[in-house]
This record gives sequence, structure tokens and C-alpha cells, in this order.
Amino acid sequence: MKQETAPTGWMSLGIDAVSLGVDTAAVIGLRMATFSAGGSRAFHEPTRMISEKFEAIAYLQMELVTGGLGANPATIAHRTLRYCSKKVKANCRRLG
Repeated sequence: MKQETAPTGWMSLGIDAVSLGVDTAAVIGLRMATFSAGGSRAFHEPTRMISEKFEAIAYLQMELVTGGLGANPATIAHRTLRYCSKKVKANCRRLG
């Protein structure tokens, strides 16, 4: 059986994790601004936020169990970060 190799090294994975952290901080700030502005958007945002988290957890768990994230720990981490980064960037665009 051929061993699966990670698409990027651990250093690149670390950089991607830091980038995700920065983007996440931006989304938190945008959400706080939305909450403080009030209105219907602020009312619906917490529900959306919670449902997005449950969807992401369910999706990633299913992918992990079925092998969709790969077999190599670095590959699993890379694909998980990529999935989360796409969601966070979409939230940043939507809220910004």
C-alpha cells in the first residue's frame, strides 16, 4: 500500500493555521459590530453562527470517518484547515 503524502509540509500548515486565526479574529470583530448595530441582522446572526458550527462539525466528522480527509495526519489537518478557512472567508465577505 502506497503511503499518502501531505500536500504541504508542517511549516505551511502552521502558516495556514495562523492565517485562519487572523481571519477568525476579523469575523469575530465584524460579528461584534453587527450585534452592536442591532436590527434583524443582529437578531438572526447568533442562530446562523451556531448552526454553521454544527454543520461544520457534522461534515468534518463524516469526512474523517469515511476517509474523505485522507489517512495521513498532515493531510487530514491540511484539508480540515482548508475547509474551515473557506467558511471563515465566506463569513468575512458576508459580514464585511
